[in-house]
Amino acid sequence: MSKSPATPEPRTFPGEWHVRYNYPVGDVGAHFFDALKEKRIVATRCSASDMTYLPPRAYCERSFEKCDGYVDAGMEGTIEAATIVSAAFDNLPTPPYAIAYVRLDGVSTAMVNFVRGMDLSDVPAAAAKLQPGTRVRVEFIDAPQGRITDFHYVLAAA
Repeated sequence: MSKSPATPEPRTFPGEWHVRYNYPVGDVGAHFFDALKEKRIVATRCSASDMTYLPPRAYCERSFEKCDGYVDAGMEGTIEAATIVSAAFDNLPTPPYAIAYVRLDGVSTAMVNFVRGMDLSDVPAAAAKLQPGTRVRVEFIDAPQGRITDFHYVLAAA
């Protein structure tokens, strides 16, 4: 009787991919990024469903119709979800840093961005301030360039 061979451990080889690319933003994205240069945040609107989308979308996920208008989002909103990042990732700030999905006033959906101006040295205490329902406001940098990093959120009470 022959003994079956032991199953070998899977072999792996370390590797990394570094890919640079240019992302086409299209007409809807271009409208959004151009508005950021003016310190405005615009959402798309679907008149068929009365939904407003941020980040803007070309088509409505409810009616499947083309979004047919733009609306200015409010400069304040409500946190729907948030986290404090403690692990380092390439091309992102040195941790810790906070990010939140925020539904800006007048918009049906939430958009993620950094939350700045918080003391993150005590992560549990900071996380308690980022609970769903917490109000935040938008703050723009002095000279916007038409990038998502032109603005961030800060606690409205701050």
